This record gives sequence, structure tokens and C-alpha cells, in this order.
Amino acid sequence: MRQKVLNIHQQILEAKKEGQKLLAILLDPDKIVWEKLDHLLFKINQSPATHIFVGGSIVKTAIIEDLIASLKLKTNLPVVIFPGDPSQISPQADAILFLSLLSGRNPDYLIEYQVQAAPILKKTNLEVISTGYILIESGNETAVARVSKTKPLNRENFDLVLATAQAGEMLGNKLIYLEAGSGAKNAVPLKMIQLISQNIEIPIIVGGGIVDLHGIQNAYNAGADLVVIGTAFENDSHFFELK
Repeated sequence: MRQKVLNIHQQILEAKKEGQKLLAILLDPDKIVWEKLDHLLFKINQSPATHIFVGGSIVKTAIIEDLIASLKLKTNLPVVIFPGDPSQISPQADAILFLSLLSGRNPDYLIEYQVQAAPILKKTNLEVISTGYILIESGNETAVARVSKTKPLNRENFDLVLATAQAGEMLGNKLIYLEAGSGAKNAVPLKMIQLISQNIEIPIIVGGGIVDLHGIQNAYNAGADLVVIGTAFENDSHFFELK
């Protein structure tokens, strides 16, 4: 029988304190090939993943409930919603990243969608984890930038990205998520991760553009506490093998 997942934020804090690095597999419900789901879940269970994130910039279908039900049935990993909007809330998950897009100035993604989501979340037992979401320029337009109608922060302007992360921390965010975006040409710069990790206290999540085991390790070494991988893992049966 699947055990109830305890406080996920507290687990992330304890892992950071102990120097334990975490790994999340991001699954976009719209991109799931149901005929291959069992094989994908087998791969996840065989991987070093510590969490499963579920969500996407646009979820056009109503399969998020079915996907989370399958994940809860066939894996023992915590399932965390990584929402693109308030429609992507499922009480079946263990937690939700309550995102505020700090890198943009579109009020819908700074506060409006959060206002819409709050009454829904109050009716669930989901653990709500306030997360400052910072989109970093990655060499091509990503779905996040396109859907949110915001520009990512310049990947060379380290001072602005750091100030944005520090503002998120001061506003009370529990996590900072540095995101290059799905399908990113370039990952978040390692020196940027290092700078931010040395100048904020809260855990750092890094995702987008990480295509192999070396990319994960480099992000860890730079100061990422939790790394998120998605498409590259799904498409590569030998992702965790040294190449």
C-alpha cells in the first residue's frame, strides 16, 4: 500500500541541509503517449528520481487526473503539480508549486491566476509550496514565454536575475525555480546558478535544457538543490548512462 507523503517542502529543506541532491521527472499530460506509459513509469522507477512533476504551459486535455492516478498506483514517488494555470489542479497529487512568474510583468502570472486558484486549493489537502518562477533566456522562444506573453531575463544579466531571486525570497517564496524552458536550446548558465545559490538561503530548482547526466551533475555542482528533466529523459532509454 502506498504510504502518505509527508511534508515535501520540509523534505527539500532537510535534503539541502544534508547536501542531498534531488531529481524530478517532469511529465506534460499533453505529451504523454498512453500506449507507452507503463514503459515510461518503469523507466522512472528504475531512475534516481526523487519526485515527479506534472503539468505544462498548456494542458488541452482532461487527462491530468488519469495521469496522476496512474502515477500514484504504479510509483512511490511524491507527485507535485507544476501548473500552467488554475485548471491544472488535482487533489490526487501530494503537493503543488504555487508559482509566481517573477521574471515577467504579466499580472495574470504574477497574481491573477493565484487569486483564482486559492479558493480551489483551500478545498483540497494539497501541500501548497510558494515558488518564485524565473524564466531565463535560452536561445529560442519556449512555450512558457509564448503562453505567458513575457520575455525571459537576459542570460548574461546575472545581477538582475540575482536581484529577482532575492526579491522572491524576501516576498516569502519557499523555493526559487530557475527555468530555461521546455525545449530550451541552452540550459541555465552554471555561473548564474552558483551566484544565486551563494546569495539566497532557500532551495533552488533548475530546469530546462538539461539533456544528459553530465548536465544534471553540473547543475548540482553549481548549487542546484533539485534538478528537473523531461523530454530528454523520455526520449533517451540510456539517459542515466555515462556517455
